[in-house]
Amino acid sequence: MRFWDSSAVVALLLEEPATTSVRPLLAADREVIVWALTPLEVLSALWRRRRREELDEASGAAAEAGLEDLERVWSEVGDLDEVRRRTRRMLAVHPLRAADAAQLAAALLACDERSDLLTFVSLDGVLAEAARREGFAVLP
Repeated sequence: MRFWDSSAVVALLLEEPATTSVRPLLAADREVIVWALTPLEVLSALWRRRRREELDEASGAAAEAGLEDLERVWSEVGDLDEVRRRTRRMLAVHPLRAADAAQLAAALLACDERSDLLTFVSLDGVLAEAARREGFAVLP
């Protein structure tokens, strides 16, 4: 069981340098857990790349279809009140943007604050460091 942040999910859906390191993690993961707003963050990243013409229409559509497939099988942390409460602490303690702080807060909620029980998958260096400081093992 691993908590996946949006940066790692994007690498699952597109061919990026990190794709070769995250796809085997997904194959070995019995239960994927994400923050409930992760699909929106992923769509935002995909559309940003389309607007900058870094992603063509066919690849973008395939990535969106892959996201829909993932959404059918993963578990989402959706308790907004609890995530918001924990996010406030994340913002005070770590140099994170609000969305990243919410990702980390959702991971903490998913493991009942027992970060030693859950691995955090992230390609965002600042978020990964904050997760380590909260006691998570971080991959890749």
